[in-house]
Amino acid sequence: MKYTRIVTEIDAKDDRLLWIKLNCPEKLNVLNLKMLKELHSALVKADRDGKVQAILITGVGKAFSAGADLNELMRCNFEEGLRWLKAYLKVIEVIRETGKPVIAAVNGVCVAGGHEIAMACDLVVAGESARLGQPEVIVGSTAMGLGVQLLPLIVGEKRAREMLFTGRLLSAEEAYHFGLVNKVVEDERVHEEARKVALQIVENVSPQAFKVIKSCLKFWTDLAMLNMMMSVDITSMVWASEEFKERCRDFLEKRKMKPRKFMGIMP
Repeated sequence: MKYTRIVTEIDAKDDRLLWIKLNCPEKLNVLNLKMLKELHSALVKADRDGKVQAILITGVGKAFSAGADLNELMRCNFEEGLRWLKAYLKVIEVIRETGKPVIAAVNGVCVAGGHEIAMACDLVVAGESARLGQPEVIVGSTAMGLGVQLLPLIVGEKRAREMLFTGRLLSAEEAYHFGLVNKVVEDERVHEEARKVALQIVENVSPQAFKVIKSCLKFWTDLAMLNMMMSVDITSMVWASEEFKERCRDFLEKRKMKPRKFMGIMP
C-alpha cells in the first residue's frame, strides 16, 4: 500500500527500529478513515517483518494527534460510524497484540483518539510541552474508543472521571504523575529518548518472555474492555445525533456552544 497519511521510516541509527509517523501536520494529525487504514496496514506489516524489532509511533509537526477528524465524523450515519470505529479498533488491537514493543513518542497535542492510541502502546515518552487528555465530552462524543475503558485502570476512577467529565488536558508532568506517561524529556529529545527505551528492551530482554508478559498484562486490560462492542454501537448512535453534529459545528467554527439540559432518569 502506498501511504499518503502516514510515513514509515527505518531508524537512521538502528535498522531494527521502525518509525510510524502520523503525517497530516496542517490538521494536527487528525485521524480519518484513510489514515486509520494506512496505520493498520503499516502496523501489520511491521509485525510480520522479521527485521523490525520495535515500533515507534509519533506525529509529524507540532502534534502527536488531535484525535478523530470531526469533519468526517459529522457526516457519518450510524452504519458509517460503526465502520469508522471498527477501523480504529483494528489499529488499537494490533498495537496491543503484537509481540514487539510499541513505544509512543508524544510531541505536542495528544488528545481523544490520539491519546487512546498512546495509551494502547506499551510505553510512552512525552515532550515537556505535550498536552494529553480526553476532551470528547466537550464536542458531545463519548471517549469509548479506549478512554472510558482504560483510564480508570491507569489513573484511578476519580481522576478518570475528572478527565472524562471536564475534558481538561493534562500537562506532560501531570500525565507522568497520573501514570499515563513513562518519561518526560525536553521536546527536542523525545525521539532520542523513545529510541533509547526501545533499544533497552530490544537488546536486553527475552522476546519470548516479553510476549508472555505483554499477553498476560493484556488480560487485565481486556477485562476493562468487555463493554467495547456495546460501546461501538452506542458511540455510533451518538455520532449520528443532532446534538453531536451541532456541537461539532460550533467547535469547528469557534462559536460558543449552545447549552443543553442534563437529564434525570428517575421514574
